[in-house]
Amino acid sequence: MARTTGRYATTTTLGEPVKAFIPHALPPSAPPLADEVWVERNRVAQTALARLSAVAGLVPSVDWLLYSAIRKEALMTSQIEGTQATLTDLFDDEAGLAVSNTDDVEEVTNYLQAFRLVQDNLRDASGLPISVRLLCDAHRLLLNGVRGTGKQPGELRRSQNWIGGTRPGNAVFVPPPAEQVPGLLADLERYIHAPDGDLPPLVKVALVHAQFETIHPFLDGNGRMGRLLITALLEHWGLLPEPLMYLSGYLKRHQAEYYRRLSAIRTEGDWETWVGFFLEGVEVAAAKAEQDVVALASLVTADRRRLLQHAKAGPASYRLFELLPTMPRFTVERARQALHTTFPTASAAIKLLEELGIVTEATGQKKNRTFSYQAYIDLLSE
Repeated sequence: MARTTGRYATTTTLGEPVKAFIPHALPPSAPPLADEVWVERNRVAQTALARLSAVAGLVPSVDWLLYSAIRKEALMTSQIEGTQATLTDLFDDEAGLAVSNTDDVEEVTNYLQAFRLVQDNLRDASGLPISVRLLCDAHRLLLNGVRGTGKQPGELRRSQNWIGGTRPGNAVFVPPPAEQVPGLLADLERYIHAPDGDLPPLVKVALVHAQFETIHPFLDGNGRMGRLLITALLEHWGLLPEPLMYLSGYLKRHQAEYYRRLSAIRTEGDWETWVGFFLEGVEVAAAKAEQDVVALASLVTADRRRLLQHAKAGPASYRLFELLPTMPRFTVERARQALHTTFPTASAAIKLLEELGIVTEATGQKKNRTFSYQAYIDLLSE
């Protein structure tokens, strides 16, 4: 039996009539989502998430795992939208170093700020829950001072938008008319906070993301906000205790299929194929994150052991080493500030790590030198 996932309304945009798609409220019905599609895949994906959580729990400090995971997600979700920034660009920017593609880096750092805002609210008993208001607050940070800053940051759109094509008439997809957006988002918010139904949380995350992208409530930034919503819901529904997984890496590698699966929901009523694709993505991304945790922990443990065995190692070099996973690119001045010490002490600590081959100098200059924990950066960049 074919399923209809929405209805069309004719609206006039830029002087031409177009058919805008208005999705039905979640969950899928007539017929309901076929459980043979998701039961086994959901079990496998949840197991992968549980393994990732367990492995991360074995690492002495989860802070540096989070530092890298959140930045990889921020980078990948931005690259899906066309930014060219790299992890090294991001680390350089945080170190106060000059970067060539400043605008792209700013878009990534804006995503980090938007994500932190959402996470802080969800973890604060007096903070906002996942809601239209919270998403608007995050959207304001996302578009602050970058591409799209003139497209109503923090506000639901008040005009018709479209996806693909040069105008609404030849668009690949025309989302709901602007006057429908508040009501559709209110339905989505109710679904997120409704008592548990027949579907497991991970399947609901897949449904919510697709519905958000179909509503396309902002003039810009919808893709990044929809993927931020995935990360928020994984924590909100207890699927991951920390944002250790970077699902956007999988979505970027399968970008054409990602868009195709979302489109098939609207054109063919095919929720099942999208849910299957999403659950497979979670499984693959969680397994990749688990591998990265093991590789990073092994690297840091081996380097720490070499440092501890060095006769000249002292408190400053120990402290500097422990900072490296959250400060993989740095200057002597940044190390001095982080260690709250003198310039000679910071320089001596760096020199020791350099002798051990743990950090390398990147400029070849005598002054204004930049250092990298390069093996760590290379692992993250794979």
